[in-house]
Amino acid sequence: MDLKHPAPETKSVETKHMAGPEVSAAFEEFMGAFEAFKDANDLRLSELERRGVDAVTADKVERINAALDTQKSLIDELVLKARRPSLGGSADLVSDLAAREHKSAFDAYVRHGETAGLKRLEAKALSAGTPADGGYVVPSETEREIGKRLAALSPIRAISDVRVISSGTYKKPFMTSGPAVGWVAETAARTQTASPVLDELSFPAMEIYAMPAATQTLLDDAAVNIDEWLAIEVEAAFAAQEGTAFVTGDGAGKPKGFLAYATAAEDTWEWGKLGFIATGAAGDFPATNPADPLVDLVYALKAGYRQNGSFVMNRRSQAAVRKLKDENGQYLWAPPTAAGQPPSLMNFPVHEAEEMPDIEENSVSIAFGDFKRGYLVVDRAGVRVLRDPYSAKPYVLFYTTKRVGGGVQDFDAIKLLKFA
Repeated sequence: MDLKHPAPETKSVETKHMAGPEVSAAFEEFMGAFEAFKDANDLRLSELERRGVDAVTADKVERINAALDTQKSLIDELVLKARRPSLGGSADLVSDLAAREHKSAFDAYVRHGETAGLKRLEAKALSAGTPADGGYVVPSETEREIGKRLAALSPIRAISDVRVISSGTYKKPFMTSGPAVGWVAETAARTQTASPVLDELSFPAMEIYAMPAATQTLLDDAAVNIDEWLAIEVEAAFAAQEGTAFVTGDGAGKPKGFLAYATAAEDTWEWGKLGFIATGAAGDFPATNPADPLVDLVYALKAGYRQNGSFVMNRRSQAAVRKLKDENGQYLWAPPTAAGQPPSLMNFPVHEAEEMPDIEENSVSIAFGDFKRGYLVVDRAGVRVLRDPYSAKPYVLFYTTKRVGGGVQDFDAIKLLKFA
């Protein structure tokens, strides 16, 4: 891409530490592309004020906008690759003898189908649900690696509250209103106060699965790290299913997404619903002062939540807000300060979730809130693997399952922007 301005120099310690030349070069190109985007969009706005936007200028803005999205995806992919730790390559990773024994037994099961070691270990540990028809629990470091990868790939999991549970359902009492209190004179009568109102929230863990395949030749190769191979194979399948469920899941056999809950206009909000702000224009931002709905959305959130707030939208919605300016002519959207960091909108981080709907009439396409307090992800401890060398010969299938649940835990912590 021929850019008008050179990329600004970036001296982020984090970028240099974990990026390497590939990420640094990609990040500098991204920053240069953003400068070109601002120039092209400024030209588009000036033409709009004078006589209407020239088709060539509009096309240029959209092409650079798309290039920004592509470059950001490349940076995210390179950073994720740089963060991936090596598994099983050193005994220092697992100092406990029992853990090393479990890892060795699991490796023998995956490579050769030997079950005796795992049966003995899991029977000794009194672990439930470990017969061969239910699969075997993966080593703890493999489970942690899968969790890390899911957090890197699944935007909602990364910003939400995550709890590991040992049962099938997590129940949490939540105080929707506190006890009545008030001031009283020294000798005045004290009337009985009202009791607090509690709501019990229930988050069942649903089963999610992936079935990667490998050849026996691959499994026999001692140089192949089986733990890391399994984590890489299941991460994309798990992350895609989780990402959809955490946003739009209906709660039937899957987590309940925050967009699946009932909504209400902010002035009529009540517990059990998510409040929304309307843009005042069907399927669009308003023609005059288009950034006002975003300001209203931010300040619909109470200060205690707002300080940890973040935006969630898909890349097409982000392309739309990237063109908006404040009353001083400054862009509301800002590029990330370093590789691996999210961009910001009005100084709040923006997280891309492709499962969010596109901007259209009556769509709820942008969310803002403190997702750490607003949305809860529950992980049932243990990831299980069942080896199947028969169903797809000459390939060996690995039926991998984990149990995940999710739902809104604080309906006051997330607000929505409705294009209506």
